[in-house]
Amino acid sequence: MMKVLLVRPPITLTVARRLQSFLHLEPLALEIVAGGIPSPHETRILDLACEKAEDGAFLRSFSEFKPDVIGFTAYSNEAATVKRLAALAKSHQAGVFVMVGGTHATTAPEDLHLPGVIDLVIRGEGGTAMRELIPRLEQKAPLPESDAFLPVNSPQFDALAASLPPELPPYDQVPAARRDLVDRSRYYCIWHGKPGERLPTLFPRTGAARTSVGCPFRCSFCVVHYLARGKYVRRTPEDAVNEIVAIPEDHVYFLDDEMFIDAERATRIAQLLLERGVRKYYVSWARADTIVKHPDVFKLWKEVGLTLIYVGLESMEPDNLQDYNKHVSPEVNRQAIAILRDLDIGLHASLMVNPDFTEADFAKVRRAINVVGPAEMSFTVFSPPPGTELWKKHRAEFCCPDPYAFYDGMHTLLRTRMPLKKFYRQLAGLWLCAARNSPLLRNKVKVPLRDRIRFFYSGFWYGCSVQHIYRDYAGLP
Repeated sequence: MMKVLLVRPPITLTVARRLQSFLHLEPLALEIVAGGIPSPHETRILDLACEKAEDGAFLRSFSEFKPDVIGFTAYSNEAATVKRLAALAKSHQAGVFVMVGGTHATTAPEDLHLPGVIDLVIRGEGGTAMRELIPRLEQKAPLPESDAFLPVNSPQFDALAASLPPELPPYDQVPAARRDLVDRSRYYCIWHGKPGERLPTLFPRTGAARTSVGCPFRCSFCVVHYLARGKYVRRTPEDAVNEIVAIPEDHVYFLDDEMFIDAERATRIAQLLLERGVRKYYVSWARADTIVKHPDVFKLWKEVGLTLIYVGLESMEPDNLQDYNKHVSPEVNRQAIAILRDLDIGLHASLMVNPDFTEADFAKVRRAINVVGPAEMSFTVFSPPPGTELWKKHRAEFCCPDPYAFYDGMHTLLRTRMPLKKFYRQLAGLWLCAARNSPLLRNKVKVPLRDRIRFFYSGFWYGCSVQHIYRDYAGLP
């Protein structure tokens, strides 16, 4: 029997840590990986994003559990931390087997080529990979080598790393998540409620679910089409509903890249939930054109319990939408907003700013905020996604020595037209403008005083962290 420790790294960038005050979901990807590890092997999940003294928590867990295998997941901005923790593990137990998977391993495996620190890079779906890998490790057999398995000591590593990510497996091959391996009381999502409603808490415990992977669209700022090779892999409605029923929380956050593209499947999931008498509250992502094409689907989901939809509007300017390859128009965005408003489904609108924005461009975004609100809103900075042709095209233009470390949707990788300090002051101003349009304030939702204080306190410090992002570039040319 082997002991396997799966680790979600801590969040290091200040702005990302502040955002966690509003949304902190269970490490579903690691739970799925754990589901692929066959018994009788013992598996634990260590979520360092929940810990304050991350290195101490890692070493305590490492010393207590004494794992034979450590598996890290990582987004690109967490890669440097994972490398450091992997080296720390090797320094305490040279024989421990270290593997790294997740988004960064799939898009930029060459960045993890660290012999003596990392033993294996895994690309693609980690849960199915475990079914092949763990028996080999147990038997001390040679490691597999393919577009999914990249042994760091292999002479073929560079060639394998240069290949496209592996194809996604059919969803019926993906193991069920081991939700029992985490402390579920630690995970929550902000929930604003309806106009005039009284909520028992603004931050209810929230479970995460995934009913599909991938997206058939190719937005220029998004890495999903590269990760999924342009595929959209779906679970059957019956399988999706069975998982939703099994989630212990009453609030569920769908992690699908876009859950409603297959309107027939989304309709069937809703119908099954109604037939089985499942009453929960849901939040999900959807494209504006999906909402406009299928308003009846969202009307049905409103009946099921859909409370909030995240919509990547990105912009209300046609030129920007064309540059982002969104295949939607400002009019479609406006129609989607109106449909959700008529259905009384909450909107979280995501808008994007470009590094070459001028003050006039930021003014246009402020006007868009007034059109979109009242709604939750967030803002991201356009950056080329790792692994894509756009990343390779702009690589020589990046304004930071480790662009992976700053790839978080908030730090610019490209030089800004206006001075960096002024750029982030303008961006922070957008958050302040959006806060005035918050549904919590505009709709006069009643929440416990402690939650209201937490909301304003966290919002204030998040706004400060956005304004001060420029400091992260101190000393850079």
